[in-house]
Amino acid sequence: MFQSLRREKGFYRRVWALALPLILQNLITTSLGFVDTFMVGLLGNAEMAAVTAANSPIFLVQVVIFGLMSGLTVLVSQYWGKGDADNINRCMGVALYLGVILSSAAAAALLLFPAGVLNLVTDNQSLIVLGTPYIRIVGISYIFNSISSVYVAMQRSTENPAFGMKVFCTSMLVNTGLNYLLIFGKLGFPALGITGAAIATLSSRVVEFLIVAVYSVLNKRIPLRLSRVLHPGGEILHSFLHYATPVICNEALWGLGTTVLTAIMGHMTVSTEFLAAYAIMGNIDKFSTVACFGLAGATAVIVGKRIGEGAGKEEVYSLGICLLALATAVGVVIAVALGILLPTFFIPVLYPLFKLTETAMEIAVTMCIVYIVVMPMRAFDISNITGLLRAGGDARMASVIDLAPLWCFAIPLTALLALALNAPIPVVCLSLQSENFSKMPLGVLRLRSRKWINDITRGDQP
Repeated sequence: MFQSLRREKGFYRRVWALALPLILQNLITTSLGFVDTFMVGLLGNAEMAAVTAANSPIFLVQVVIFGLMSGLTVLVSQYWGKGDADNINRCMGVALYLGVILSSAAAAALLLFPAGVLNLVTDNQSLIVLGTPYIRIVGISYIFNSISSVYVAMQRSTENPAFGMKVFCTSMLVNTGLNYLLIFGKLGFPALGITGAAIATLSSRVVEFLIVAVYSVLNKRIPLRLSRVLHPGGEILHSFLHYATPVICNEALWGLGTTVLTAIMGHMTVSTEFLAAYAIMGNIDKFSTVACFGLAGATAVIVGKRIGEGAGKEEVYSLGICLLALATAVGVVIAVALGILLPTFFIPVLYPLFKLTETAMEIAVTMCIVYIVVMPMRAFDISNITGLLRAGGDARMASVIDLAPLWCFAIPLTALLALALNAPIPVVCLSLQSENFSKMPLGVLRLRSRKWINDITRGDQP
């Protein structure tokens, strides 16, 4: 492994040049979600729990969009290594068609049947009443977000990650400003509470879409070729479906699994406290993993490009070992940082801001302790599954490694402990993170096999 860490001059500088804009982009996007949680949390535990419940089905839409972005990266990064702009546009066209169709269907379901959807997450009627107007409006926002996210993913996969950072920075500023005005009724605006947060989110997504629309017309680096985007062709459609469908299904099933875990918490006797604590832990998780996902994105681009350039299997394997070692080291640093922040900032400062009850505070602290333990493994898994294996065209096995521990272990164990046995809080919190203990060994076995290294762009149409 130490031999793999010795790279050519400038290698690590190039990794961080790609990763840092992605990290900042993820940080900005996460901050947008945290601002929503924080401002709504100031209204009370019930309002924050309602938004958490409402965001669970919406999270499914988000992970499908992320799946499209990841699937697009698999193909585009390798086409970028070949310098094939036509097929990059074709891949983007397929992703746009799929993204708009799926997000529109989800928006229609959330708009027409909001209470029915929320009933799947929680049986707490007060939370359903509070969350219904929120879920109706926010669902529409992801039609716009699906389009902008696909274009941002294309730019990221062609070594232009700074564009996404700028787009989502603007979006965050718009969302934060409108949250302040519409949730609390400042500067003459009506105080709309949760509904105001939803309107702010929708407005920020429209701004993202408008920026992308203008940039795509003006950008000359990867010229927008509408004939290729609108008519991608059967060959690219087949390639995209072959390599991206496992990624999309992976993200959808992973998102569904996460939603099921939320639903389990929503049916516990302390559902309001658990959902409130889980909302805060979810934001801590997103902030903690921005570096991991940034490195995973850089890994996908670097490895995909090298495969597209025709590098041999041993060279690609060595490159992968190096990048995964870097990701694991980052996970250790994050775990140490969280261990310091828990007693010095989270407990005395952050948690009281959300007016948590004593039970909710206990749950939040326990969740964080368990999370710290699994953080290094989680960092490895993120880069291995979403970066390395997918970039090598091994999306099917990446999905197996990602989903089997969740659906076969974490979900049934949590349901048994939380609902049937009414287990103590620490035991339930540990079961929520139990999938992480089997993902890493499975990932290492697949990594060492080298079967994940494939050039998936051979034989495509000119």
